[in-house]
Amino acid sequence: MTLESCPRAAARAREAAAEFLADLRPTAHREAADTVVLVVSELVTNSVRHAGGATCSLRLAVCGDAVMVSVTDGNSALPVGRNPDVDGEGGGFGWPMVRRLALATSVCVTPQGKTVHALLPCGTRCP
Repeated sequence: MTLESCPRAAARAREAAAEFLADLRPTAHREAADTVVLVVSELVTNSVRHAGGATCSLRLAVCGDAVMVSVTDGNSALPVGRNPDVDGEGGGFGWPMVRRLALATSVCVTPQGKTVHALLPCGTRCP
């Protein structure tokens, strides 16, 4: 799905992820589904905050017993882990958290931008 890079983008992405997960049979464990939704929210938020483009896109795919979350934007700058700002609103928590929660992460850079991938367990065998 294509998302307008605005504050509502993360909420729309969370809703889409929750619907995607609800349609899986067998269903993902609740904790695993919550983790997928959290990672979707973080990656879309990072794209909106840091990429500077008009849109980003979200793709969810089942990969065996995991879900691949992919967020694409028009900025080729790699995600940067930085010290979290615990005293203000500077952030710094999202990318390290995504990397800790995911089975694997990768970033594919193209002349048009980048796609950030995070592979997350379903908690059960996905279809």
